[in-house]
Amino acid sequence: MAVSLGGNSGGPMSEINVTPLVDVMLVLLIIFMITAPLMSHSITIELPTANPKTKEPDLVVPPLDLAVKSDGSMYLNDHQVTEAELRAQFAVDAQKTPQPELQIRADKTTEFKIVKKIIGNAKDSGMVHVAFMTTDAPKG
Repeated sequence: MAVSLGGNSGGPMSEINVTPLVDVMLVLLIIFMITAPLMSHSITIELPTANPKTKEPDLVVPPLDLAVKSDGSMYLNDHQVTEAELRAQFAVDAQKTPQPELQIRADKTTEFKIVKKIIGNAKDSGMVHVAFMTTDAPKG
């Protein structure tokens, strides 16, 4: 004779307890309701605009013009220099007040490691102002 123990026949449970799922969903809903308005407020700042028609103020110190060809040859103010001469010039110009700006004009096909080495030498010598010269994009 089989005795039934309260209707539990030992088979798979057909009901899923959704109470923990509802609790988690309500907590997530509250978090999103609090954080959503904070994300819609962005910090507004006024960016400067470039006006190419304005004349730049006269530079007190002429910049150092460094041209770098794709083969790694360097020309400082249109005179060919070696890496040692360039480092020596950087050390001299880094001591000047105000310090001249180093303007690097590298060929498009120049490897970046050459330019990176030049920038590293300039930084090690104490040069602070380094700029890259580019050409305008073609219009049309």
